[in-house]
Amino acid sequence: MLVYLLGLAACSRVYYAGLEKMGIPKRDLLESRVESAQDAQRKVKEQFGSALDRFRASVSVQGGTLAERYDALRAELERCETRAAQLGDRIEAVEDVAEALFVEWQDELNQYERQDLRAASAHRLQETRRRYSPMIAAMKRAHQRVKPVLGAMRDIVLALKHQLNAKALGQLDREVNGIERDVNALVSEMNRSIEQATRFLSGLDEGF
Repeated sequence: MLVYLLGLAACSRVYYAGLEKMGIPKRDLLESRVESAQDAQRKVKEQFGSALDRFRASVSVQGGTLAERYDALRAELERCETRAAQLGDRIEAVEDVAEALFVEWQDELNQYERQDLRAASAHRLQETRRRYSPMIAAMKRAHQRVKPVLGAMRDIVLALKHQLNAKALGQLDREVNGIERDVNALVSEMNRSIEQATRFLSGLDEGF
């Protein structure tokens, strides 16, 4: 495992070095990836909100066969799973480039001849890390909110798969209420995370 992790780190260094030769520094890449993660969070909010509406309608509203409702809910679940996975990938990408940036920045502090310039750079590094930590923590908290929603959605889809009858559908209304609470919590957490990322990006633009 250690050899594998060291290999990944080496690959990352080569990758980022190649980008910098092309004129794409890690700082710009971090900014771009944070923005991509924000976009993924917005898409998660939209998709899970849409899925909630579909689940509510399928359970409460008459129309369409039970098989058609099952197929519709299964499709919504799959879209939610895809959005959740994309968000997870975006968050990992942010973490990867941030770690590479901080390691490089720390190493380069020893290259300064003038102590005042070194101290100023060290302060900017400390401040960047201070702002980064709550932002990435907020992203991870928001992403964790996805799990209970997906779990509840899977339960409903599985229940419908094996009990395709009107009685089973009516009994799922309480489960949908639980999904609604979880989705509301997810949206609130996503909004807080998006705001945290906006503050971090603003700090990057100002150079701390």
